[in-house]
Amino acid sequence: MTAFNADNVQPLRIADAKQSLRHVFIRDLVLMCSIGVYEHEHDAPQRIRVNLDLTVCESHHNDNIDHVVCYEQVSNKVRDIVAGDHTNLCETLAEKIAASCLEDIRVKCARIRVEKLDVFEDIASVGVEIERFNAEA
Repeated sequence: MTAFNADNVQPLRIADAKQSLRHVFIRDLVLMCSIGVYEHEHDAPQRIRVNLDLTVCESHHNDNIDHVVCYEQVSNKVRDIVAGDHTNLCETLAEKIAASCLEDIRVKCARIRVEKLDVFEDIASVGVEIERFNAEA
């Protein structure tokens, strides 16, 4: 069996000591969200799960929260985005979250996963995962 190499698939670049990269992550943030294309999905919010992996370039932190990408601030931004207007697609929600993470120039890469948890009885979740890079980093 041969390995498959695709030009559009790149490894996640996190926690690399040689490049002074950190991995900031948020796992399994479950929120209620007005999301979906179907009429019944506009009537009531549904559960989603959000996971984030951020590649962060930080040369020093001096044990000072002002010198790091704060996961509390990131998670609060995600909560604000999710609490906003109705979104049709998981893809759109993931893009909004990635864009908010990349506003901080220390974030080189954001990998975002958005899952809808209650769509099918026999499936744990459905959704999308995206990876976006910061052109300024």
